[in-house]
Amino acid sequence: MKIKHIIWDWNGTLLNDRWLCVEAMNKALRKRNLPQMSEAKYLDIFTFPVEDYYIKLGFDFEKEPFTVSGTEFIENYNSKFHEPDLQDGVVDLLEFVQSKGLTQSILSAGKHDYVQDWVAFHGLEKYFIKVLGINNHYASGKTDIGKAWINEMHYDPHEVLMIGDTLHDLDVANNMSVECILIAQGHTSKSRLLETGATIFSDLYEFKNMYLQNLLPVN
Repeated sequence: MKIKHIIWDWNGTLLNDRWLCVEAMNKALRKRNLPQMSEAKYLDIFTFPVEDYYIKLGFDFEKEPFTVSGTEFIENYNSKFHEPDLQDGVVDLLEFVQSKGLTQSILSAGKHDYVQDWVAFHGLEKYFIKVLGINNHYASGKTDIGKAWINEMHYDPHEVLMIGDTLHDLDVANNMSVECILIAQGHTSKSRLLETGATIFSDLYEFKNMYLQNLLPVN
C-alpha cells in the first residue's frame, strides 16, 4: 500500500484532552445531582452521536433539551480551552511524516473555528494542507465533511490513511473508503477498539515504530 496522505483526528488523537472532557462533564452532572463519572467509565461509554453518551450518563432530554446540557458542557470545556497538551510525540511524528513527502490534514468533530485555534496555538499550521471541523457545537457532521474532503483531494482513497481514537472515526473512514488506524490513548478504551477488528496501537510512539516506519520509504 502506497500512502500519500494522512488524515488526523484532533481531540484525543493529537490533543490530550480526555481529562478535560471528564472534568467538564462532571461539572454538568453535579449541577443536576447526577452521579459523577470516572475516567474509566468515560472510556467505556463515550460514543457518537454524543446524545447517546449523555443519555447513558443520566441526562433526560424530555426534561431538558440536549442543546442546554450540550452547550453547558462546551462552556465548561472552553473555560480551560488551551490547557490540554498535545499527546506525547505529536510534533516529532508530524515532522517525520512531512519529511517523507506525505501531505497531512485534520478532520475533527470539533467546531471548525476551535480546531483552527488549537492548531495555531500549538504552532502546527505548517504540517497541514487542510484543517476541517464541523459547523456546530454538538459533534455532528464529521462524516459528510470527510466525504467531501476525500472527493476534493487529488489522491485516490487507497492512498489515504486516517488516524483516530474512536469508533466514530472508524465509521467515518469506512464512509470515506479509506483505511483507518485507531490509537488507544484518547476517548475510547482499548478493549472497545479491539472489538472492531481494526488495526489498533496503544499510543503514537507505537504507531510510528511498529507501523509507520515500516510503511514509508527511507529518504
